Amino acid sequence: MFEGSTYKRCKCTEPKLDEHGQPLLDPQGNAKTRELGSSCPLLKKRDHGSWYYYVKLPDGPGGKRRRPRKGGFLTQTQAKEAAQNLWDDAQGGIDVDATETVAQYLDRWYDKRVDLKRSTRTYYRDYIDRVFKPAIGHLAMRELRDRHIQAMFQQIWAFNKVKKANLEAAKRARHECQAAHQAWKQAPKPRPSELHQAWRQARKALKEALAKPRQNTGPGTQKRFLNCLAAALGDAVVEKLITQNWAKLVVLPKYERPEALVWTDERVARWRETGEKPGPVMVWTPEQTGQFLDAAVDHPMYILWHLMVYRALRRGEATGLPWNELDMTKGVAHITEQLVTDYSNTVWQDTPKSRSGRRAVTLDYATFALLTAWCDVQKTQRGEWEKTHHNDPDKYGPYVDSGYVFTQPDGRPHHPKNVSNAFDRFIKRTGLPPIRLHDLRHCAASLSLAAGLSMKAIQALLGHSNYQLTADTYTSLLPQFEQAEANAPVELVPRRKGIDKLAQEQEPAVEEGTPTTAATSASTIAAPAGVAEPADRVEEAAPAQAEGQISQDPAPRTQTPGTQKRHLRLVSPVPRDGASGAA
Repeated sequence: MFEGSTYKRCKCTEPKLDEHGQPLLDPQGNAKTRELGSSCPLLKKRDHGSWYYYVKLPDGPGGKRRRPRKGGFLTQTQAKEAAQNLWDDAQGGIDVDATETVAQYLDRWYDKRVDLKRSTRTYYRDYIDRVFKPAIGHLAMRELRDRHIQAMFQQIWAFNKVKKANLEAAKRARHECQAAHQAWKQAPKPRPSELHQAWRQARKALKEALAKPRQNTGPGTQKRFLNCLAAALGDAVVEKLITQNWAKLVVLPKYERPEALVWTDERVARWRETGEKPGPVMVWTPEQTGQFLDAAVDHPMYILWHLMVYRALRRGEATGLPWNELDMTKGVAHITEQLVTDYSNTVWQDTPKSRSGRRAVTLDYATFALLTAWCDVQKTQRGEWEKTHHNDPDKYGPYVDSGYVFTQPDGRPHHPKNVSNAFDRFIKRTGLPPIRLHDLRHCAASLSLAAGLSMKAIQALLGHSNYQLTADTYTSLLPQFEQAEANAPVELVPRRKGIDKLAQEQEPAVEEGTPTTAATSASTIAAPAGVAEPADRVEEAAPAQAEGQISQDPAPRTQTPGTQKRHLRLVSPVPRDGASGAA
C-alpha cells in the first residue's frame, strides 16, 4: 500500500531568539536566523513556497530507514504524482535511494565491458569523457530522462553551425594569405615593406583561423554516440537503476550509408573543372583501375595495393597478413588477424571485425605470382639490411623478423595510416580521380560483380556477415552493364516506327610496334597448384610453371591481330627511386 504525504514550505527566515526574547548573534556579530518552513504565514498564498513529497518505503538491509523526500514542485498534484512514481519504481525493483551519477555509472559500465574490442573501447572512452560527461554527467541516474539526452545533441547541432562558420573563415583566410603572398612576390624589387607586413598579418590570421574547430559532427558520428549511450543505459535498465532506456526515445538526423558511385567520364570532367568529388565513396572503372596499377608497378607498396584491388582485403588485414597464414602451395590467404590503429596513431594486432571476417581468400594467379617474387625480394632486403647494420650499428638498428608479408626494409610492418597516406599522395601525382584506400574494396566488389560472380560469393570475398550490406553498399554496377539493362525493356516492345539501335563502336586494333604498358609482361608465371589457368595461358605453361616457378625463357607467342595478351612483369628488387618493397 502506498504510504506518502505532501506538504508545502518555503525558505523564509526569522531571527533566532534567546530565552529572554533577544536576537542571538554569531561570532561576527550578525543575527542568527532560522527557516520558517511549513509555519510561514504566507504559505496560504498560491504563489508562495513550493510543494514537497515524503514517502515511507520498506526498511532496507539491517533495518535502515528509507524515507526519501523531494521538493520544488509548483502544485500539490505534481508532488503527489512524483511520489506515486517513486513508489511504483521502488515496487518494480528500482533502487530509488541510489545517488550514483551518470558520470559514475558510465565509468563503472566501461570498466566491466572487457568483452569489447580494443578499438571499440578506445572510442567509447573518448565518447564518455568528451561528450557524455560534460553534458549529462552531473545528473543522478534516476533523474536522467530523454529530454536531457536530446538537449545534448541539440548542443552538438549548435556547435556544428559554429564549426561551419569557422571552416568558411579559414577558407577566406587561406585565400587572403595566398593573395597577399602573390602581391608581395610579384612586386618589383626592392619590394615594399608594407606588402611583406600584410603577408605576415595574413599568415597570422590564417594560423588563428586554423586553430579553431572546423570538422563537422555528422549524422554517422552522432549515431555512434547514441549507440554507445544506448548500450550503457540498456545495462542500467537490467540493473534496475532506471525504468527504461531513455536513449531509445531520442530523435537524430536521418543517417544513410553513403552510396558508392562510379567515376564516369562526366563525373571526371566535372571533378577536373571544380575539384569536388560527387560523393564520399567513389569507385574506379576497370580502365581507371588498370591505369592505377600500371602507374604503381614501381611503387614500394604496389603488391599490397594489387592484393587489395583484386582480393578486397581491408587495410588492416593487408598490412597485418603474416607469412604463416599464406599458403603458397594452394594459393590461399587465411585472414585471421589485422593491424588496427586509433586516433592517437597507436598500432596493435587484433582479430578481424567479425566472425565472417575470418575467412580464406583464394589468390588469383597474378597476385600469387607477385607474392612469390616478393618473398625473394624480402629475403634480399633482409640480407642488405643486416649487412648495413653490421657496418654501422649506431645508425641502423637490427633487422626485425616480424613475420609479416608486407614490411619495411628493416622488417617492421607498415603503419596502416602510412599506407593510406602513401596511396593518397600517389593518386594525387598520377592525376587519377581520387578515391580512398578503403574504396579499393568497392572496386574489387564491382569488378567481381561485372565478372559474373554471385552476390553470395562477393559477400564471402569481402568478409561481410550481412548479405544486405553487400548488396546495398559495396557493389556498384559499372556503366556498361547498366546500359544493357536499360536497353532490355526497349527491345521487348515491337515498333513499326522506332529508333534503330546504335552500332557498337569497334575497338581499334593495336598497331604493330605499339609500346606495351607496365602491366604487359616479358615473363610468364603460372598459377598455384589447384588454381585453374586462364584458357589463353594453358598451352603456354611450361612444366616448371605447374609448380609455381618463374619461366626464364618463355616460348614466343603468336598475337591475334587487334589483340594483345597481358601478363605480369616482375620488377627488380630495388625500385628506380631507391625505396624498398617494389615488385
